[in-house]
Amino acid sequence: MKSYLSLVKFSHTIFALPFALVGLVLGFNMNPAFNQYGLLLALVLVCMVTMRSAAMAFNRYLDSDIDALNERTKGREIPSGVIGRKQALAFVLFNVVIFFIACYFINALCFLLSPIAVLITLGYSYTKRFTFLCHFVLGLGLALAPVGAHLAVTSSFALIPILYGLVVLFWVAGFDIIYALQDVQFDSKHGLHSIPQKLGVKNALLLSRVLHTLVVVLLFAAAYLCSLEFGSALGILFLIGTFLFVVLLFFQHTLVKYDDLSRVNLAFFTTNGIASVCFGLCFIVDFYF
Repeated sequence: MKSYLSLVKFSHTIFALPFALVGLVLGFNMNPAFNQYGLLLALVLVCMVTMRSAAMAFNRYLDSDIDALNERTKGREIPSGVIGRKQALAFVLFNVVIFFIACYFINALCFLLSPIAVLITLGYSYTKRFTFLCHFVLGLGLALAPVGAHLAVTSSFALIPILYGLVVLFWVAGFDIIYALQDVQFDSKHGLHSIPQKLGVKNALLLSRVLHTLVVVLLFAAAYLCSLEFGSALGILFLIGTFLFVVLLFFQHTLVKYDDLSRVNLAFFTTNGIASVCFGLCFIVDFYF
């Protein structure tokens, strides 16, 4: 179990999970007649965990030959022999099946759209082989979290969860560009594509900052629409959560310089994980307490 949790980097679920809960809370408040809170929360959590586990395990399965050549990644579970390729693929299929079953029990629309979610999240693993826009496909996969959770409650699309989906898309793309800085030379040597490999380290960092500036605009646009939609239901805590997210978003850019990548992991995981949790907690607590 420990090996499989490490294979899928289970702790990284923290990036999108708070936004999925935000989408769920938005759905509950936009559909006050809904009353099966506990069951739907459980089903959405199952969808989040299984889809992300399938996507990450498939990425490790598909990239195992590449990872074996990279000094930074050769110790991962499949290249090191801790988990076999067939075992990893079976794990992917198991999670996809559970995801489909959970979507079936949520509602007809979620079940109808579930193959698209699988196509996007698993398809990301192929993109680095032919396009430097792979970071945006990863962002799109995680952006499904708030939109999908809202659909689980309402069975309809709405602007606010879509805005939060766009927040996740550009936020993830921006910090994934930072993470990809570690493999610029390796990617160039082996014909893999990324924005740092395409634009160079300096320009990649600049683009990451531009994307995160766009995230700030989208966050405050969503906050404004929330104030119109819910009025006094949201207060100062929600604004504090949004502000903390923005501060931590830009703090990560002080950690990484084009000539010093030693703190990429701190910027990638710790800072973004804290930002997501702070925002999600403040949003949910403000709504209910």
